[in-house]
Amino acid sequence: METPSAAAASCRRRPLPPPSLGFLLLSLLLSALCLRPGLGLYTVHTVYGDTIILPCHLEVPNDLMFGKWKYEIANKASEFIAFRSATKKNIQYDDVPEYKDRLSLSENYTLSINNARIGDEKRFVCMLVTEDDVFERSTIVKVFKQPSQPEIISQAKFLETEQLKMLGECISKDGYPKGNLTWFKNGVVLQSVEGTVVIKEQPKADKTTGLYTVISSLEYKPTKDDTNAQFTCTMTYFGPTGQETIQSESAVFDIHYPTEKVRIQVLTQRNTIKEGDNITLKCSGNGNPPPQEFLFYIPGEPEPIRSSSLYVLTDVRRNATGEYKCSLTDESLMDSTLITVHYLDLSLIPSGEVIKQIGEALPVSCTISSSRNATVFWLKDNTRMRASPSFSSLQYQDAGNYICETTLQEVEGLNKRQILTLIVEGKPQIKMTKKTSTDGSYKMIACHVEGFPKPAVQWTSTGGVINKTEETKYVNGKFVSKIKIAPEENVTLTCIAENQIERTVTSLNVSAISIPESDEPEEKSDDNRENVSDQAKLIVGIVVGLLLAALVAGVAYWLYMKKSKDVSGESQKEAAQNIQTLPRSASKHVDKDLGNIEENKKLEENNHKPEA
Repeated sequence: METPSAAAASCRRRPLPPPSLGFLLLSLLLSALCLRPGLGLYTVHTVYGDTIILPCHLEVPNDLMFGKWKYEIANKASEFIAFRSATKKNIQYDDVPEYKDRLSLSENYTLSINNARIGDEKRFVCMLVTEDDVFERSTIVKVFKQPSQPEIISQAKFLETEQLKMLGECISKDGYPKGNLTWFKNGVVLQSVEGTVVIKEQPKADKTTGLYTVISSLEYKPTKDDTNAQFTCTMTYFGPTGQETIQSESAVFDIHYPTEKVRIQVLTQRNTIKEGDNITLKCSGNGNPPPQEFLFYIPGEPEPIRSSSLYVLTDVRRNATGEYKCSLTDESLMDSTLITVHYLDLSLIPSGEVIKQIGEALPVSCTISSSRNATVFWLKDNTRMRASPSFSSLQYQDAGNYICETTLQEVEGLNKRQILTLIVEGKPQIKMTKKTSTDGSYKMIACHVEGFPKPAVQWTSTGGVINKTEETKYVNGKFVSKIKIAPEENVTLTCIAENQIERTVTSLNVSAISIPESDEPEEKSDDNRENVSDQAKLIVGIVVGLLLAALVAGVAYWLYMKKSKDVSGESQKEAAQNIQTLPRSASKHVDKDLGNIEENKKLEENNHKPEA
């Protein structure tokens, strides 16, 4: 880039003799010592290492003899570096070490200097000489070099609150002209603050190249808020096109600060703790770095226990319920928490296998002890009961598996159960009934058996043992054994029931199938006396009916005799015989029914009769 300047220096002109070689030499000497009136000033910006192009900025006169380039440094004599003859067309470069093999002068007197250096920042002057005059134009050369990206070095391993400490150094190398470094925290410029932020910058120039290396150190007193803060630095420098900036990579520092609060936690997989669980206690502090050792205060322990941040209690019992604490080793900070160890106890009396006799009483109690209200329920043979069992007089249907179960709904997995296996025993009890088929072809004899363990049943008759029997399902200690017979004559059947407790025998007389007899309905109840009572009522009804019939006949006869006195004596005798015959016929029916009553009485006497 070139910029003209209006400023120019001038010298008074002296009278010269006619043109001669001496005149020319004198003119060159004078032009080297002073600037001619109207001299222009230009500026060229170049990048370090590039080629510097310096136009002459003068019109070449027709009578030009030669052109020369020189440079000027303040307080030093000018130095000629290049010469070109307009007449002989030859070029000469002066013996100047710093420009050796770096110069090139074109026909239009433009000077090129390759591999620009910081030392090339000078005033260069183009001179065109004629026989009558000397013309000059000056050009200022400015060289720029972009510095390296700034880098934060010598970084502190950590910073501590309330302590002013060297955070690091920001360095940018090989720049020209010298730039400036600036520190930032989270994008905000850091300004020097006494005792908190101290920034010192040290520029250094290389004696050989003239390039600058700038180092800026930062001392910093952090706070807890500086945790994860990003520190950067930037280099601001001037280039050929103006001011520019380069930023460093960010740096984050570990900020150390003391613990201000201690916290104790209970680490469990569930929200509640029950007996048998393991408890993991965690103690932590909010300092950085966090504390590594703590004191744990356990209920029942006379002294605190020194441990790392974790402390484990295994297979805890209910007596572990209480307040747990932890503190720093100097006991300056402490925290506490309450722990409840839930428990559930169940006591079933009696429990296990219990054998009782039918009719006995059995008190049952299920007692619960727990850390909270527990829900209790009963099961019998895996079916839930509406109320707890109570046995004032045991029956066979009371036998079974009873479970008392309890649970704490708020505590996952906390439940208990105990089992009572109740066995109700009893000696065999027998009742026998009979029933004639509808067509009268056979009789069904039933032996109703009750007892536990289940009795074995055997049938016998006057003719021997009967093996062909039918048996109902054994339910609640009861079942029925049946036989079907068609006796041609009266027989006695015997039902024998036997279990581990006792043997019971009952017999029943069964009349022949050919003898008409009233069918007896099969008893639904176990009391045969109701059957006998019904039969007696039937017989009484028949007898009363016959007597009423006889009475009616007698009255009719008396009326007849009164009206017919002329009836012969033979006819009277015959009528009297007819009257006597009617009661005898009724008597026969009565005898038959009384025989049936006698048979049932014998059945009743034999029921429940144990074998001697």
